[in-house]
Amino acid sequence: MIADIRLQHFRSYTDEVFEFTPAVNIIVGPNGSGKTNLLEAVLVVARGASYRVKDTELVQYDQEWARLDAHVDGDMRTVKIINEPTPSKTYDIEGKLYRRLTTARMIPAVIFEPNHMYMLTGSPELRRCYLDDLLEQIEPGYGKLKRDYKRTLAQRNALLKRRGMAAQSEIFPWNIRLSELGGAMAEQRIQLLETLNQNTDELYSSLADKPSTVELQYETKFSHSHYASSLLKSLEHTFELDVMRGFTGNGPHREDMLVLINGHGSQSSASRGETRTAVLMLKVMELQLIEQARSVKPLLLLDDVFSELDGARRQALTAYLQDYQTFITTTDADVVVQHFMDRCTIIPLGA
Repeated sequence: MIADIRLQHFRSYTDEVFEFTPAVNIIVGPNGSGKTNLLEAVLVVARGASYRVKDTELVQYDQEWARLDAHVDGDMRTVKIINEPTPSKTYDIEGKLYRRLTTARMIPAVIFEPNHMYMLTGSPELRRCYLDDLLEQIEPGYGKLKRDYKRTLAQRNALLKRRGMAAQSEIFPWNIRLSELGGAMAEQRIQLLETLNQNTDELYSSLADKPSTVELQYETKFSHSHYASSLLKSLEHTFELDVMRGFTGNGPHREDMLVLINGHGSQSSASRGETRTAVLMLKVMELQLIEQARSVKPLLLLDDVFSELDGARRQALTAYLQDYQTFITTTDADVVVQHFMDRCTIIPLGA
């Protein structure tokens, strides 16, 4: 639980302190008042990074550094972001200094923001990010695996852009490495979907208040059981095509998650209500799986999503966040407060 937080030179805040309740914290204010910036500060304390911008953009304009201090479960946690003279970021946790947060040192947190409403109908990147973000919080080492894959992919793409100089013999070692890393990533994504599928029917039916069947599928060109070797063959076979387009066309960075509702693909045939119920299902499952894997309740951050939901889905979401420390931003407190009555604290922000 985060009891309080001090923001110095962070985004729109010069020096402010906020106290939080262990239950629901409703951050209220007009657009431009700093609601999302405060939510962002909570996430940086918890997980070390923003969900919107790079570290350098977290520092208040015309300042050289930003600092966040928070009491977390009785202990002090400090994040320092320095832009000048050399960009850096450090974490002071219980008096020990770290340059990077491992999964074990992160505070589990689930963010739910308006873009997530388009998770099923928007770009496949939104669905890949959902899988990868969840895996980073429940599987130690997945974050490093993803970073290694991205670096290897960048190296291969750089060779492809050299065109005539990028001989197949020169690129072959990168094909091997990329297929090994890609195989490990795909395997964990597929296993995650198998785990989530154990609860999709029950949870979706509960949220929709009617019996339904829901299945999550991993969309890939390659065999689930022989993914790495299949990807390697594809990288070799499509070498000339990849050289022509200047990037790697196959691998986990191009794959997708499909959501089937009553046997039909949600991207093409689901109603608006069905789509939003499915997104709620995914976010609730994210909460539940992180709690199960980490044996601690994650923080829940809702950035102006109540206004995106109708009354029934607001009520459904409310029922699942009763036991979590929750941070909700809104321009209209009345929309949110009626669902929590005396079980919330209101944090008003001015323009």
